[in-house]
Amino acid sequence: MLDRPPTPSSSHDALRRAVEAMGSQSAVARLLGVSQPSVWKWLSKAKALPAEHVLAIEAATGISKHELRPDIYPAADSDKAALHANMAPAL
Repeated sequence: MLDRPPTPSSSHDALRRAVEAMGSQSAVARLLGVSQPSVWKWLSKAKALPAEHVLAIEAATGISKHELRPDIYPAADSDKAALHANMAPAL
């Protein structure tokens, strides 16, 4: 089985899950300091979540930045971080 990077539709699904986790498009908009129609536009037109909002959504919902924007947060970055964490010297 091949591990494939998320497609644009899967990052769109991640944003949809984030909205569900927050409770509404309005809640996401308040968190990000944008209008609810902006959130609607990202969802309805499958627009990418703007990069400046990815970390706030990740912090609020636990949905990874890689899932939200795999184009700017590739899986390799999270794999490297996990590898470094596992290689910490034992004291």
